[in-house]
Amino acid sequence: MTPPVTIHPDIAQASTLPAKFYSDPEIFALMRERVFARSWQLVADTDSVKVPGQVHPVTVLEGALDEPLLLTRDHNDRLHCLSNVCTHRGTVLCHAPAHEKNLVCRYHGRRFDLDGTCRYMPEFERVAGFPASSDHLHKVSFGTFGKLIFASLDPAFPLEDLLADLQARIGWLPLERFDFDPSRSRDYLVHANWALYCDNYLEGFHIPFVHASLNEAIDYGSYTTELFRWSNLQLGLAKNAEEFFELPAGSPDFGKRVGAYYWWLFPNTMLNFYPWGCSVNVVQPLGVDRTRVSFRSYVWKPNLIDQGAGAVGGLDRVEREDEAVVEAVQRGVRSRFYDRGRYSPSREQGVHHFHRLLAEALGGAGLSG
Repeated sequence: MTPPVTIHPDIAQASTLPAKFYSDPEIFALMRERVFARSWQLVADTDSVKVPGQVHPVTVLEGALDEPLLLTRDHNDRLHCLSNVCTHRGTVLCHAPAHEKNLVCRYHGRRFDLDGTCRYMPEFERVAGFPASSDHLHKVSFGTFGKLIFASLDPAFPLEDLLADLQARIGWLPLERFDFDPSRSRDYLVHANWALYCDNYLEGFHIPFVHASLNEAIDYGSYTTELFRWSNLQLGLAKNAEEFFELPAGSPDFGKRVGAYYWWLFPNTMLNFYPWGCSVNVVQPLGVDRTRVSFRSYVWKPNLIDQGAGAVGGLDRVEREDEAVVEAVQRGVRSRFYDRGRYSPSREQGVHHFHRLLAEALGGAGLSG
């Protein structure tokens, strides 16, 4: 059994995660159960189940958890998140988005209401106590932020705890007016551990060295990181010629030239807010050294989409630059001469915070309270 990871609470004294964390299959399997199964995952948006009768199947973290779920909107206009597995013999119920009066298993005909209640099963007239509570579809914890739907198989903490600080900071944005743009969305395959990708995202330290174009748009000298219990924020201020938010007077950032809010939600979701809208990034582990990163663009002001730090054309370039450096790190951490590094107290607070949360989830010395 792999011993718990320990991260010192004082960043000035702390060492990073050990190298084996990024390549050990046992640790990867442990993380699947202790981190991902207990975290909140972005699964869809409310436009997928907009009208009564709509059903929308999703798979939570395909390649890691592989849990089939079903989003439904019942005929009373209520949203549900259910197990997409029939309670009779375990068949997947729904294979594609559709409009349905009810759910019928194509294997043996078991029928469910859109809220998951089991109503009928052929040849079960003599079954004692049918239907029992175990015959209904399992209800999965879920919630929304704007149009985004988050679900958790076994939540370690309430969704409100994850989103409260985000809501307090950017709640003034009209998120219901952000529209998904499939033409500006895509997936990337990264040959590196998922946590290395998050490490890289969580610090602006590398921007002057890796991202020349982004460094021209963001004022690196004023780049800051703010830590919260289950999330953190990197605030990017725009240089003089670049686009920035028109902030309301009630915003805690009023008077600043904010070009980007880079918001990370534990463990693997990034919500990047720009004056044009939001780029949602979901980091999906496929193996110890393979990761799928899904970029989803939600557009608010199309006329601004190619301006500033969040210019969509530039985001692809930044992503490919990040991929190259993260893949180089993946190769490097396999070296017999490397184990653990140290943190920059002024630039790597987010990485230290992330590592402590992982240590906590794995049973080591992390955060509390």
